[in-house]
Amino acid sequence: MKTLEKRFLVVIICWISFAALQAQGPPITGDKPIMLSKGNIVLKTLSEYRVYQDREALIMPLMVHYIPSKNVLLGIHIPYVNVNSSSEDMTNIGDIQLLAKYQFYRKDQMAKTFRVVAKTYQWIPAKHDLNVEEVAVGSYRSFYSVLAGLETIKFGVSNELGFAFDAGGEHNLVRYKLGFGLPLKKPVYPVDQVNLYFEYQNDYRFNDQGFSTLYAQGVQYAKGRWTMETSIQFPLIQYQIPEALKRKYSFFVGIRYVI
Repeated sequence: MKTLEKRFLVVIICWISFAALQAQGPPITGDKPIMLSKGNIVLKTLSEYRVYQDREALIMPLMVHYIPSKNVLLGIHIPYVNVNSSSEDMTNIGDIQLLAKYQFYRKDQMAKTFRVVAKTYQWIPAKHDLNVEEVAVGSYRSFYSVLAGLETIKFGVSNELGFAFDAGGEHNLVRYKLGFGLPLKKPVYPVDQVNLYFEYQNDYRFNDQGFSTLYAQGVQYAKGRWTMETSIQFPLIQYQIPEALKRKYSFFVGIRYVI
């Protein structure tokens, strides 16, 4: 077994043993506009084992989200990144992400809610470019999007349309995400729920006019303040994507706790 695979397996085993695993939780590889109560802090991580055509990357981020008011969420993501290929093995802290969300529309009805959020990411680059998109490319970037979602006791749907801007122009893109959540158990309190997620990510890259569609299939277990989740993501389309950025698949495992 490769060294990077061994490290990722250790991470999975540690989290499974640590978690004694909230209603339908947030999507695994996507996002949704529903926020928790004012004053809540969410501690989370979503580690990814990403396999490119010529190398592998292990991404383990520490994420902290804070809800200062019922309509605002602030967050910071600090990723640990290890890249392994036939010629090198590099480890470093990746680009730091600063997150802000503002919920500007909300309509609640019996057993369902629809909400819309404005969202932005700002990347503070690390010293080293590890050539791992979204995580470690060593440049200042911004992402702005509108996120809309409908959630009922039977299903959830989330949509996100956004634009990423890079100071050098290399990573400019338009992104559309679509996700479906399906709870497998009746709603109860305290929360004890299993959810299936079906998630799509579509990117159009301005620099090389490339287009890609990624599909992720995941499962999530939420109990009380704990949530544990895992997902596998693979490409459906990779048109005119540079060979160095073409993916074979990604495997995710994550855990979150609400304070």
